[in-house]
Amino acid sequence: MKGVQVLGFKKSGKTTLCEALLAHFAGRGIAPCALKCTHNPGLDKEDTDTDRFLPHCRTVGAIAATESALFWNDPRKLSDMVAMLDGEVLVMEGGREHAIAPRVLVLRDADEAEKLSEPGLVLGVYGPVRVSGLPHFDSVEAVAEAVLERGFALPGLDCGACGRDGCAGLAADILAGRATPGDCATTQTALAVTVGGRPLTVNPFVERILASGIRGMLRELKGFSPGPIEIRID
Repeated sequence: MKGVQVLGFKKSGKTTLCEALLAHFAGRGIAPCALKCTHNPGLDKEDTDTDRFLPHCRTVGAIAATESALFWNDPRKLSDMVAMLDGEVLVMEGGREHAIAPRVLVLRDADEAEKLSEPGLVLGVYGPVRVSGLPHFDSVEAVAEAVLERGFALPGLDCGACGRDGCAGLAADILAGRATPGDCATTQTALAVTVGGRPLTVNPFVERILASGIRGMLRELKGFSPGPIEIRID
């Protein structure tokens, strides 16, 4: 999945850019998905039935005529949320503590760039404010083209299996041309798990545990021989 993170402080226009990007991709027949990260203590559900149910439940689902939603009564890992999103391009608003995609900064002044992101993770700056040493985008179309050309979305596991401290290090190397998204160790595992048609992200450590356990059990069955193993559960 292609991906971009749009970062900016309050009233900078980052939500406006995210909405415009989503509309642009959809208009071109490219399926987008979105993820909103916020430091607010809760999501905007005031005076809804969901808000009334949540204090009593770990999870609340909602189904309406044109949309559906799930709410958890606790924070979830970014990797879990990304795995549930469906689309060809991820537009993520906020989440500067999660470095899983190249970043587009929307600034009120140039000094904010250093506070929002390390330069090695920045795809460019959008809007009237320019920052020395960083690429600048004058239009939504220019941002969209850069995302399609250089965007990516890492799983956010921060497992370190690629030899770096976490996804931020790999993301910086990809943007610098020193690596590719295929260098993420989760893309090189010998075990693939899908649930409901969606692939689960499995880090190499978990893969080795699962694969060893499955092979160990199957070796006790008649007819077992070394080779690829396929298990399907409906």
